[in-house]
Amino acid sequence: MSLLEIRNLCVEFETRGGAFRAVDGVSLDIDPGEIVSIVGESGSGKSVAMLAVMGLLPRTAHVTADVLRFAGRDLMRLPARERRRIVGREIAMIFQEPMSSLNPCFTVGFQIGEVLKTHLGLGRAERRARTIELLGAVGIPDAERRLSAFPHQMSGGMSQRVMIAMAIACNPKLLIADEPTTALDVTIQAQILDLLVKLQQERGMALVLITHDMGVVAETAQRVIVQYAGQQVEKATTRELFRDPHHPYSAALLAALPERATTKVLPSIPGVVPGQYDRPQGCLFAPRCAHAFALCHAKAPPPAGSELSEALCHTPLVGGVPVVPGAAA
Repeated sequence: MSLLEIRNLCVEFETRGGAFRAVDGVSLDIDPGEIVSIVGESGSGKSVAMLAVMGLLPRTAHVTADVLRFAGRDLMRLPARERRRIVGREIAMIFQEPMSSLNPCFTVGFQIGEVLKTHLGLGRAERRARTIELLGAVGIPDAERRLSAFPHQMSGGMSQRVMIAMAIACNPKLLIADEPTTALDVTIQAQILDLLVKLQQERGMALVLITHDMGVVAETAQRVIVQYAGQQVEKATTRELFRDPHHPYSAALLAALPERATTKVLPSIPGVVPGQYDRPQGCLFAPRCAHAFALCHAKAPPPAGSELSEALCHTPLVGGVPVVPGAAA
């Protein structure tokens, strides 16, 4: 049985201009001990989808789903108190900005201890010992001295390690890492990714890695979900996606990797992800797609099925060549 099951997840925000659908029909299964990456540009709804799972969206958000189940429990129907017992203990999340996610008014030791007190009910001495153990586990030297440090006294990489320590404090079954290497230099990025994979393997957690970096996906994930403008446009094993992407957006993301560049000028995707007021009538990617034809601009593609590598596209790519409906074989 899947650890996390999502079917047709939608998130709408009420705005002055009307309802805006930030997540539109996302479906996902995550098995215990699996690493799944959700990839796409900023504005693709990656973080919003996972915040909906966590129940951390503001009141202006309206969340619907045919299925939203964790470890056999229906998250849509659980009372708020029961859901709070799960979030932070069985499902944990590492947020994008460690410097703004940590409270500047409290020490690192206090903030990790608060998690242990709330979810595990540990006493003061037990919290201190466990916090030192966690800081050591995430590679922070002189862990006992760091207990009294405030966030501003730590570097970005160290702050991110503190966030990871907080997230794994209760040995969660599912860890969601939202852009865990944002604003870190390249060497620290590699260390943080290695640490996450190591902890995932040691503790048997499922790991959802939200990123826009296809290089990170190639190094860590077993399966990939590609999102664009709130929609899930392709899902595949990592090997299959890198070998033969079926959606033009997936192919464009891969083509922009420096190591895949065949010209002196690095390829890029023209335009931007559509927002509330500039959404096209047909396929949301059509204005930026090099393979779009008349039908793409006029009509939205049919929903993708559940099979791996099936793309939300009128002209899916096969071997890098678009397959146009009605074209001769």
